[in-house]
Amino acid sequence: MSGELPEEISGSENSFAGFVGAKRLLSHVRRAVEDYDMIADGDKILVGLSGGKDSAALLAALVELKKFLPVSFDICAATVDMGFEGADFSPASDFCRRYGIEYRVIPTKTAKIVFDVRKESNPCSLCARMRRGALHSAAQDMGANKVALGHHFDDVVDTFMLALIHEGRIGTLSPITYLDRRDITLIRPLCYIEEKEIKNFVGRNSSLPLFPNLCPEDGRTEREEARKLLESLDKKEKGVKQRIFGAIKKAGLDGWREIKS
Repeated sequence: MSGELPEEISGSENSFAGFVGAKRLLSHVRRAVEDYDMIADGDKILVGLSGGKDSAALLAALVELKKFLPVSFDICAATVDMGFEGADFSPASDFCRRYGIEYRVIPTKTAKIVFDVRKESNPCSLCARMRRGALHSAAQDMGANKVALGHHFDDVVDTFMLALIHEGRIGTLSPITYLDRRDITLIRPLCYIEEKEIKNFVGRNSSLPLFPNLCPEDGRTEREEARKLLESLDKKEKGVKQRIFGAIKKAGLDGWREIKS
């Protein structure tokens, strides 16, 4: 299969069920799905909706991909409730209801454990582990065999830099990962899309399932520092991120086998 969209929907950016400017997003997602065999016939895929732009764009892309990908698959969605007061998940439930997607909110005590009980000085690592565990359990409960994560091109490059700088290790996020203990496969359909393209898409579509991140540590992570470093390097040497991503693929690092045309 080619990475091109079908002719009947590729001509206009406004032909995607009301999602404006989705043509480029869908082309990237389809190419990633095909390059790494992310979706098979009969799959049930859970999307973890965090309220942010990445998971919102991912769910919209899968809703559209389902219409023309030559395999049949189902989509469901879940949000891990961290336990912060004032959380409102109605944008997610409304969106899923509109498109006939099964949706659940998974209650947890993550915020209390991380900030009140453990009083973590570096809370992001523990929080991420707890959220992953809750999401994987939700997938099993909902009968999903795959979990789609909203990591994009920049996340892949950032993670490479984080592993190199903080761990002295050569590694990054994988496009597809099988968790044998859970019998669940993780997929990253946005892996070819730069963050700026996702921002542009989300900014043009007000109906997407967005809601605020109430975590007090939001925006103060090591990942943000790595991203700023890469942005600084890219200003001096244009194309740095693309060259790093290309090197990851050429090396076949962590499942990034180079795709031959």
